[in-house]
Amino acid sequence: MEQINWSTEWLTSLLWLLRTYALTLIVFILVAWLLIRRTRWGRQFWRLSGPYFLPKPRTRSGWRPLLAVALLLLFTLVSVRLDILLSYQGNEMYTALQQLDAPAFWRSLVVFAVLATINVAVVLVNFYVSQRQIINWRLWLNNRMLDDWLGGAAYHRSRYVAEPIDNPDQRIQEDITSFASVSQGLALGAVSSMVSLVSFSIILWGLSGPLTLGGVTIPRGMVFVAYVYVIIATVIAFRIGKPLIRLNFLNELLTASYRYSLVRTRENSENIAFYRGEPVEKTGLLGRFAGVIANTWAIVFRSLKFQGFNLIVNQIAVVFPIILQARRYFSGQITLGDVTQTATAFGQVFGALSFFRLAYDDFAAYRAVLDRLTGLLDVNDEARALPTPTTEDRGSGLVVRDLQIRLPDGRPLLSDLELEVGEGSTLLITGPSGTGKTTLLRSLAGLWPNAEGLIERPADADTLFCSQQPYLPLGSLRSALSYPAPAGELDDEAARAVLDTVQLAHLGDDLDTERDWSRRLSPGEQQRLSFGRILLRRPALIFLDESTSAMDEGMEHAMYAHVREVLPHSTIVSVGHRSSLERLHADELTLLGDGRWESKSLGDRRR
Repeated sequence: MEQINWSTEWLTSLLWLLRTYALTLIVFILVAWLLIRRTRWGRQFWRLSGPYFLPKPRTRSGWRPLLAVALLLLFTLVSVRLDILLSYQGNEMYTALQQLDAPAFWRSLVVFAVLATINVAVVLVNFYVSQRQIINWRLWLNNRMLDDWLGGAAYHRSRYVAEPIDNPDQRIQEDITSFASVSQGLALGAVSSMVSLVSFSIILWGLSGPLTLGGVTIPRGMVFVAYVYVIIATVIAFRIGKPLIRLNFLNELLTASYRYSLVRTRENSENIAFYRGEPVEKTGLLGRFAGVIANTWAIVFRSLKFQGFNLIVNQIAVVFPIILQARRYFSGQITLGDVTQTATAFGQVFGALSFFRLAYDDFAAYRAVLDRLTGLLDVNDEARALPTPTTEDRGSGLVVRDLQIRLPDGRPLLSDLELEVGEGSTLLITGPSGTGKTTLLRSLAGLWPNAEGLIERPADADTLFCSQQPYLPLGSLRSALSYPAPAGELDDEAARAVLDTVQLAHLGDDLDTERDWSRRLSPGEQQRLSFGRILLRRPALIFLDESTSAMDEGMEHAMYAHVREVLPHSTIVSVGHRSSLERLHADELTLLGDGRWESKSLGDRRR
């Protein structure tokens, strides 16, 4: 093959890069548009990340994702061009060795040093830009998914949809990471493969000679054989690897389910230990793990077939071009450099054509990630669309009009509830277990989906719901006491004063101690901490769902007394079974079951 003129090749390469880059950008945009419009997974991708790549008006940062993509495409083309130049350099070097041409050999090594230096610089800069883009993408998508999951209390209401999803935590944590890196890898890999395919096919065309098969002579037969060989191998590989899509999806599902079971066992360790339920827990855990292992073996056996076929195809491709060119080399038609460049060009064409075959298992896992992330968005939308009572803001008190609460199967839990609790008033909600006391509070908070009616109450910022088992976030005691307000808004003096009021003064020196306070504090101490939150936040409306069940009657009375003293104008609505609560409330609402209810005045029995 004619030797390359390195003195002019740099300008030629620059012109090639400019032309190819412009054409690649146009093709990339058109293909992306077609995939988004015509394929399900393309629409899923755009639903997840379209806003990330759309430039934001009047912001400089809005163009950065697109600029990063453009820069990564440029680096991809530069890498392809360097591969082309290195193939010519290798041809010259081996030809010089064959011809014992020392000056040409050393000149080719100088060219190699220059190309290798450029290549190292391009690889390192490309790695930095690539990782920066993935990290920024993950940050954006994580915020986007969290906003969607938390918005409208979808994280809670999603449990009431017809088909709840599994493990949203894993989808947000693991699948987002996989989505960003694999999306970028597949896109740039496809671009690199297509550009390499065209470029090295031209080189292979120039190196190929006629090939006779079955008495038929094929001009430039090397190119023809390479294409036919890889296309047939790709079709077969797709058929072998197709079940991996479903198996990878099941692997994520089963693994997450097993991990959730382990976490649930740890979180309920005390109850399990009291019951001596270890054998039952182990049986359940082993049952879930058996499903993981069975699916793993299915992936192993399918991967053996898929990877075994690919290994055979790849091993044949190593010697295939050399065998085809051996006759021409021994007859003196081509040089040793031509043979090595033929092998390089054939390998590049083979690798480019094989990209989708080799990336099939990655694409199978990627499809599962797309399904899991968009499935989470679908369930969040469905959760927010569930019916909820009409809620209107009012300055103080609580008014309920024509409230209907049903069970998920449609049976009435509470019918035609009319309720009015004025500013500073107290209401006790009682009734047998299962009549819907806690569900009524959920409906008043807008969390129960099977409810209709009108609720007038203070805005969320002036309303506080306290459950029987208070939620304590991970972190310091200060953050647990100030929740849901930021810990930074609570100073030491106010925190210690409140702890002293709720008889937790011994914790005053542990305000900034990081630990799992839900395990450190007893149930009674946690409930007293919850009353501390009330005293700090000073809400206009307070809902207490059996929030003193772990206290003795004396402590219960003291907590209510502190609230009435500090917040005399706040409205209190309590749920409870204890008769001792009656003297702490002025009115009582009794739920009788089957939708029935009755209310009565208890008189001002507080003391």
